[in-house]
Amino acid sequence: MSIRNKLLIFIPLLVLLMNLVTYFLFQSGTIVQESYDLIMGRVLKYKETAEAAEDSLKAVYSYLLHPTEDMKTVAAGKLTQISALHSSLVETGAVPPLASSLTGYGNMIQTLLSLEQQSLAAAENGKASEAFSHYLEAEKTVSFIRSEGQRLVEGELDYYRPVYRSIQADNAHLYKLGVAVFALITTLSIVVALWISRSITAPVSALVRSADSVSKGNLDTVLPDGGKDELAALSSAFNKMLAGLKESIEKDREIAEKEQLVKTLELRALQSQINPHFLYNTLNALSKLALLEDAEKTSDLIVSMSSFLRYNLQNLDRQVPLRSELEHVKEYIRLQQARFRDRVEFRLDIEEKALDVRVPSLTLQPIIENAFVHGIAHMESGAVISLIVREDTSDTKIIISDNGQGMTEEIREALLSRSQSVPAPGAPGPQASGQTKTGGRSTGLGTRNVFRRLELVYGREDLVQISSQPGKGTTVMLTIPARRSGINSVSADDSR
Repeated sequence: MSIRNKLLIFIPLLVLLMNLVTYFLFQSGTIVQESYDLIMGRVLKYKETAEAAEDSLKAVYSYLLHPTEDMKTVAAGKLTQISALHSSLVETGAVPPLASSLTGYGNMIQTLLSLEQQSLAAAENGKASEAFSHYLEAEKTVSFIRSEGQRLVEGELDYYRPVYRSIQADNAHLYKLGVAVFALITTLSIVVALWISRSITAPVSALVRSADSVSKGNLDTVLPDGGKDELAALSSAFNKMLAGLKESIEKDREIAEKEQLVKTLELRALQSQINPHFLYNTLNALSKLALLEDAEKTSDLIVSMSSFLRYNLQNLDRQVPLRSELEHVKEYIRLQQARFRDRVEFRLDIEEKALDVRVPSLTLQPIIENAFVHGIAHMESGAVISLIVREDTSDTKIIISDNGQGMTEEIREALLSRSQSVPAPGAPGPQASGQTKTGGRSTGLGTRNVFRRLELVYGREDLVQISSQPGKGTTVMLTIPARRSGINSVSADDSR
């Protein structure tokens, strides 16, 4: 859930819950207040009616003593007030047990009004004794009204006493409920606030720590995935950025390594090319001289040496057909046969259709050279070196094997690793030391350099397999993919 949705959902829910609780408490308080107003309204009307009856009696008495128009108006107003209170009492009604008492109370008020009107009328006609007689009757009626009003008030209070107790209990319950609801809402608000805050601050803190770690050069920081909010998307983008950055750094490192390899090779090539044209011309002159002296084998050997050197001193930062590599290997074998003669047998098993695949220059010859130098050089007879080329559906297999002294498992694993060190220089095996011999027995290109060049060219680390046991020979199998997925080309000696 996104942060925006969290805020839009949970905050309005909290506000709505608080409003509902407030409305409930307000409604409960309103009901209690209405009940209280109903009780007090009736009690007050009884009291007001009794007081109005006494006031009207006093006004009539004052008129009887001083029969003036002003006094008569005051007395008439009091009678009108009593009549209005009587009508209000009838409309309000009473509780069921006091209904008959209220009816009698209303009749007393009607009687009082009648007696006071008769008293006023008699006084106006000059009948003072009759007026006072009606007044005395009205005075007794007021006394009854006062007593009956007091009884009605007590009856109302007695009737509503349980209701009042219930109202008090409801008020206490509402107070406790209000406190509980307030505590619940407060706790819920704190929990929701902490949850939303944590869902925002925790990923941000993790992102800040990761960014600080990356700024110090640590690219192995990984933010935890999970969640569907904006910060989770930001963390995922950060992880993808780190992965892309590490991939870019790795590519830059490989390109830098390639350039370093090429520069090293160019330097060694320059060191080897001491006036190469003079060397070629001299070899050609020696070849012609050998022909003139009827030494055809010597002439052929010199031509092979010339071709071999020319191939080695060419621009090595390129791809060549496997056919050209094979021809170069044959020149090298021809030179070695002049040295080893019948001590070594060369076996070639080549599929013609596989020779058009392109490989890095000088891929095969260094491996075969090491088979000579480290594998079978000590053997006086029975040495065999074989080269097999087969084309599969998706790649080309090149298998170079010898029956020489082999190598240990430690050396084999070191040759296949990307470590800079190889144990036991000069140990048995075609690639024993991982670096080439000097003193005229090597081209200057180590077999580990060949393996690394293949890895860089094709972008794969599974192209070389070595099987070997001490005393039982060595087999190296190269896999050349039909399509390259790595960098364009590389060929240089990394001095390994």
